[in-house]
Amino acid sequence: MVRRQFLLGSLALAFASRAGADPLKPWTGIVTPALDLKDLDGKQHKLADYRGKVVLVNFWASWCEPCRAEMPSIERLRAALAGRPFAVLAVNVGESAPAARKFADTMRLGFPLLLDSEMRTSREWGARLLPATFVVGPDGVARYSFYGELDWSAPDVRAQIEKLMR
Repeated sequence: MVRRQFLLGSLALAFASRAGADPLKPWTGIVTPALDLKDLDGKQHKLADYRGKVVLVNFWASWCEPCRAEMPSIERLRAALAGRPFAVLAVNVGESAPAARKFADTMRLGFPLLLDSEMRTSREWGARLLPATFVVGPDGVARYSFYGELDWSAPDVRAQIEKLMR
């Protein structure tokens, strides 16, 4: 049932985002949720440990086509901003470590894939549709959100993220 809700929402967003990608929208939450998850290698990642960097937090699943389609653009953005105060945390929603690893083996990604098997973190962040992405400023406060597939390496999107690094 949960997977079906994510799938239907993801499909609707895929069509909407292809019709005309909106710029990043200001995040409307009151308090930035915590993030404290392990990656595929068992290393713990806490959002608080990334203070001083702009962090792109992406919620995804291997069965979500728009999620899979946007991953290369997230990697291009990460590579373009290498050496600058920027990080990507990609949170796998509701899947097992073997499923996430199988996906990871199909792509060259230079950022950690975190596991949210019980979907607690994704619920706290309001990631009810996939992909769901949030941009957190260097002060640890979420600044932007985007639901659906987006070319994260597009010049206008990159400019918004670079502005947060200043």
